[in-house]
Amino acid sequence: TLYLGDNQLVGKIDEFPNASSSLIEVLYIGNNYLTGPIPKSMLQLPRLERLHVEGNSFSFMKLDMSVQLNNLRDLTLSNINLVTESDNESLTFPLLESLSLRSCNLTEFPEFIKAQDKLVELDLSNNHIYGVVPNWLWKSTLSWVDLSFNMIDFPNQLPSGDANFSIPKLRELYLEFCNISSFPEILRSPENLTELDLSNNKISGAIPNWAWKKSLHYLNLANNHLSSLDQLLPNQSSTSSQSSLPRPICNLSQLSHFTASHNNLSGPFPNCLCNMSQLIDFDVSNNNLSGPIPNCLYKMSRLSGFNASYNNLSGPIPNCLGNMSALSRLDLHGNNFNGILPKFSKATQLWLLNVGENRLEGELPRSLAECTQLEVLDVGNNMMHDTFPFWLEKLTELKVLILRENRFYGQIKHKFVFPTLDVLDIASNQFSGELSIDFVQATQLRSLKIGGNKLEGKLPRSLANCTALEVLDLGNNMVHDTFPFWLEKLPSLKVLILRANRFYGTITKFDTERGFPKLRILDTASNNFSGDLSIAFLQSLKAMMQITNDDKAKLVYIGEQYYQDSVTIVNKGIEMLYQKVLTILTCLDLSNNSFHGRIPEEIQMLRSLKVLNLSYNNFDDEIPVAVQNLKDLESLDLSQNELSGKIPPQLTDLTFLAALNLSYNQLEGSIPQSNQFITFSNDSYRGNPKLCGQPLSKKCNEVGLPMPPLPGEDEDSWLYAMSTWKIVLIGYASGLVVGLCIGYTVLNELGNKWQRQSYLDELHRYLIHNMEWTDMRYMKNLGNDPNKINALALEVFVDHSVQVNVTRSKNAVLATMEFEFQRNKERFYFIKWDSSASKNVLRWRFASPKEFLNGEMQEVTKGPWLVLVPPGSEILHQLRIFDDMTLMKAISDGHWTDCVKGHWLYILSNTCWVIGPGVKGGPVGPGFSAAQHLFLY
Repeated sequence: TLYLGDNQLVGKIDEFPNASSSLIEVLYIGNNYLTGPIPKSMLQLPRLERLHVEGNSFSFMKLDMSVQLNNLRDLTLSNINLVTESDNESLTFPLLESLSLRSCNLTEFPEFIKAQDKLVELDLSNNHIYGVVPNWLWKSTLSWVDLSFNMIDFPNQLPSGDANFSIPKLRELYLEFCNISSFPEILRSPENLTELDLSNNKISGAIPNWAWKKSLHYLNLANNHLSSLDQLLPNQSSTSSQSSLPRPICNLSQLSHFTASHNNLSGPFPNCLCNMSQLIDFDVSNNNLSGPIPNCLYKMSRLSGFNASYNNLSGPIPNCLGNMSALSRLDLHGNNFNGILPKFSKATQLWLLNVGENRLEGELPRSLAECTQLEVLDVGNNMMHDTFPFWLEKLTELKVLILRENRFYGQIKHKFVFPTLDVLDIASNQFSGELSIDFVQATQLRSLKIGGNKLEGKLPRSLANCTALEVLDLGNNMVHDTFPFWLEKLPSLKVLILRANRFYGTITKFDTERGFPKLRILDTASNNFSGDLSIAFLQSLKAMMQITNDDKAKLVYIGEQYYQDSVTIVNKGIEMLYQKVLTILTCLDLSNNSFHGRIPEEIQMLRSLKVLNLSYNNFDDEIPVAVQNLKDLESLDLSQNELSGKIPPQLTDLTFLAALNLSYNQLEGSIPQSNQFITFSNDSYRGNPKLCGQPLSKKCNEVGLPMPPLPGEDEDSWLYAMSTWKIVLIGYASGLVVGLCIGYTVLNELGNKWQRQSYLDELHRYLIHNMEWTDMRYMKNLGNDPNKINALALEVFVDHSVQVNVTRSKNAVLATMEFEFQRNKERFYFIKWDSSASKNVLRWRFASPKEFLNGEMQEVTKGPWLVLVPPGSEILHQLRIFDDMTLMKAISDGHWTDCVKGHWLYILSNTCWVIGPGVKGGPVGPGFSAAQHLFLY
């Protein structure tokens, strides 16, 4: 035996001297840094039985090189570019018992396996094999098979009587990430299967009853589309399957590890799970399970990990969970549990307890102090009412303590220390008094979040000793102090939130050589800072000067496995909670202070900025042209200042800019008209009376100065109310459908010209084949005035649904809406244009679905209105026509005569059910039907 594996050997391997007379039987050189080709002499060792060369960087190997190793029984060639010859069927390969070709760039199943009748272990995982698994692969001798990470599938039916499908010895089968869409029929055969991994596939529907093998010890079904743990038998209802009838899952008496997370499982917990006395780890997180957790879990005496997070479970948390001595991980967050936490006096092995995002009340149970192994305690986002739990100081292993968004109260002063605390999140509670951190070990703390309380006084200078601190969030308190320039000493600080406190004074005193080496998010908004924007301050923001290649950058988040840092920042005009914070996100928010003077050209040094907000200050002079060098900028807000001069046309080079707000300054001249700037709306520029050009209604003359407005034009149109854009700027409307009606002007103009049949034919052709609302040319070609096309005085309802991009997090709605903005913002621009282009649609407003559901239509229909139902606030579907609506009437005698004065309520749901204008009188012709169905995508 020659064992050289798991070292740091580098370079090429020389040819083996006297290989033909070598006595080596076992050669292990795996997991080194060896390169070059595999020496031919290595594959000529006459007595070699086991060869392991995996985990190196060998260039390639031809499969037929192993033919001469007649005694070879175990071959592991993982992580090598294996070349399979097309004519190797004629070669006689050694009869192997174990074969591993993991990560060998294979594109098909090697043909030589057909003759491997003694094969016990087979690993072909992590290749590029595509297609259906051939029947000949399944040897009756196989015990262990791994085909994971290949784009493979299995036949829907197996041929009857084929002996190749009898694999009685198969005990372990791994098929994760194989793109499988159903349970492989091959699983019907083996009755001694102990481990089965089908995770990360596309399997949907119910788990077939034959898949529940009594012999199973390990079963992983995570990340599929499974809907039920049971396959209903003929004449069996879903109700009966949950009650008295036996369930196949109940037969798994040997099961020790079960994972079915990230599926669509619904219904209650099967009570028979309690009979699985051997169960050690159980994970059904991220499903739709409902109802209570059964109290009989105490029978699982070996249970160590229990994860049912992100379901719809309800009721109290069973007391038995606190009495399970083997329990080490309990994760129930993201459900609807209520009541109080049970006592955990007997769960002495518990090291993770996460019950956040529920509806728990009462105090923290003092028995938690007996859980001496506890490292992570998360009770955030509940309704617990208690003082700060200083009694937890007995837990010498506690690293993460999360109490955020509860009703904890009182002062935080204590002389004892939490020696190992890494994360402390007590944000959004009712803590008061002077801010102190004397109760933590300063050098250990990595994340400190105490925002959203009533803490006051000065920042404790002991924060400068927190040398491991990465995130410091003090926002929304009453801290009264100057800017903490002394925090420059913190070498790892990435996020600093000071917003909405009582900080004051200038921001000038900095060590420009040291600076903030890693600070990428700085939020000082809504304080009393004043003075010039210091160049020394900008020069201290070292990390914001470093360019990151987003295409090559890894998605690295601030935090660790059991706690991901979150942060709330204003991005693109919206206050958003980022549940995870990418290390490449760079934001500077100095808004709502009293800064004055010029915006320095040196702002261009912060080249990695993605969000820059200087709004609501007193900055004057011109917008610096140097802003054009902030190439990564996605959001720029300079509104509510005293900026003057022209908008630099060079700003159009900011091709990533998605949100711009220059409103309420003293800017003048024409608005640049290229790249991103053609996508911005009136809201970006309003309150600058000397600005002109699109999208403003004021046109520019030849020298770029505003022309006098046309009679009746109003610069501050209905769009002003959208300037806040907490909903609309995000855009979201994947299923946006706008119901539009052609007004009486069109009907009269066309109706007076044609007889009824001719009119209907032409109107139908106009509506179907010329659907663009802005196209007036048809009227002009008919010899009529195109300006007479105008919307009827009606209610236009914009209904929303969203394509779901983010799920199972508190921020899912906002994050999904952020995606929708990128996809659908142009639809809002059309709506804005339409409100000003159609003279009869004079006003707009937001509406709540409750107005309709509660029958409040009298108030709603006092229009005309352009009504926006904000995305993320429910969807309007199948609304009935209210009796008091004014109806359009059509009269016979071959002509349309008039429309009843007033307005319509016209709604299209995004399922294309028309709930709109009723027609009183004669029959509805195809032209009017087409008018009903005119809507915008």
